[in-house]
Amino acid sequence: MPGNSQRRGAIRKGASRKGANVGSGGNRRRGLEGRGPTPKAEDRVNHKAYKGKKAPTTRQGRPQSSGPARGARRGGPRSSEIVAGRNSVVEALRADIPATTLYVASRIDSDDRVREAIKTVSERGIPMLETPRGELDRLTDGAVHQGLALQVPPYEYADPADLVDPQTPGIPLVVALDGITDPRNLGAILRSLAAFGGHGVIIPERRSVGMTASAWKTSAGAAARIPVAQAPNLTRALEAYRKAGFFVVGLDMDGDVELPGLELATEPLVVVVGSEGKGLSRLVRETCDQIVSIPMAAEIESLNAGVATGVALYEVARRRAENG
Repeated sequence: MPGNSQRRGAIRKGASRKGANVGSGGNRRRGLEGRGPTPKAEDRVNHKAYKGKKAPTTRQGRPQSSGPARGARRGGPRSSEIVAGRNSVVEALRADIPATTLYVASRIDSDDRVREAIKTVSERGIPMLETPRGELDRLTDGAVHQGLALQVPPYEYADPADLVDPQTPGIPLVVALDGITDPRNLGAILRSLAAFGGHGVIIPERRSVGMTASAWKTSAGAAARIPVAQAPNLTRALEAYRKAGFFVVGLDMDGDVELPGLELATEPLVVVVGSEGKGLSRLVRETCDQIVSIPMAAEIESLNAGVATGVALYEVARRRAENG
C-alpha cells in the first residue's frame, strides 16, 4: 500500500514512530572537534606534579613538604626529628644536641630523669610544653615515650666546597663516607676527626647515613665543631677535591699499600670509608689515588667502619706530627 511504503521511507530518512528527531544545533559536531592537546602534568592544577613544581625547595634542592612531618600533629613541628623516652631525652640533652622544644605529658610521674630534663631545658632557655598523652603518642608516631619527647631541628649541612678553605689551619684532612648507613658510625667518625685534627665529613645525599640525634649523641659534642657536608654525587665531589689539590685514598681490605706505608699522609687528604658489607663502590674505588688496608690478625675479617676510620686518622696524625 502506498501509505505503508511512505511510512517506511520516512523511517529510513531519520523519522521515528514518535515523530521527527530534533537536531542538536551543531553542538555534537563542535563536541567532536576536541579541546586541543592535553596539558602537561605539571600544568594541571589537580595533578601531584603541579604541586611538586610549586613547592618550595630546601638547600639541597629537594621539595620541602608543606604538611606535618610523620608522627607530628597538624600545626606541630615539621621536618624535624623527635627523640622519645626518658633515657634518650636525658642523654640527648647531656650531649648538648640542639633542641627546640621539650614535650612533657600531662600529669607525668616524675623521677630523676624527668626532673633533670626539665631543669636542663629551663637553664638553656629551651621551650617546654605540657602535652596530652594522646597528642604525645601522635607526635612520637607511637614510640614508647614515657611522657617525654624532645624536638631536634633539621641539621644544616655544609657544601663540599666549604671544606676546601685555604685559610683552615693545618694540612686539610677530610673523611668521605661511601655507603655508611649507621648513624653511630658517623658520630664516632666525627669524634675521631675532632681528636686528630680533621676538618669535615662528606656524605652522599641518597642511600647514606644522616646527622640524626643518634649521630649527635655518639659524637660526644664533636658534631658541634666538625661540619658535615652533603654531596649530590660522591664521585664527582671526590674528583673536585682532586682538582683542588687533594689526594683521595680509600680504606679497603685489599689495599695497594698497608696503612703504615701511607706516604700520602702528609698531603691534603680525603680518606674514603666504605660499608662493612660491600666496601667501596666501584666508581668511588676507581676515583681513589690509592687503596690502603689496615694490617690485622688473620682471624679478623674486617673492622667496624668507625673503628677503621679512627685507626687511619691516628696514623695520618702521627705521620704529620713526625714531619713537623
